[in-house]
Amino acid sequence: MINVIIDRRKQDGRIISFRVSGHAGYAEPGKDLVCAGVSTVTVGTVNAIEVLLRIELPARVESGLLEASIPDIADEATGERVQLLLESMIVMLRSIQEAYGDVGKFIRIQERANRSSTI
Repeated sequence: MINVIIDRRKQDGRIISFRVSGHAGYAEPGKDLVCAGVSTVTVGTVNAIEVLLRIELPARVESGLLEASIPDIADEATGERVQLLLESMIVMLRSIQEAYGDVGKFIRIQERANRSSTI
């Protein structure tokens, strides 16, 4: 199963970090559409933030793991754009979760408040 943990700042609900770990087990490795979709959405979101907004996210990527922290961003408009991309990532992950069978069987998405970043 893929576990997605989204950490939000309790005061305002802003995403401060996320962690994606595990493998879906939907199909054999190399043919698992759920893993491929989740990887594309999460890595693509990090890349979009870094390329389009020029915000470097502290991240760790390994086989079956992506962790990223969202730095404090002085420019409010840029910070809002980062949050929009991250919220979009969550919508896409929930869409994958709903499209491939039982919700929670291949992907579990958990949101937590008032946590510090994982990296």
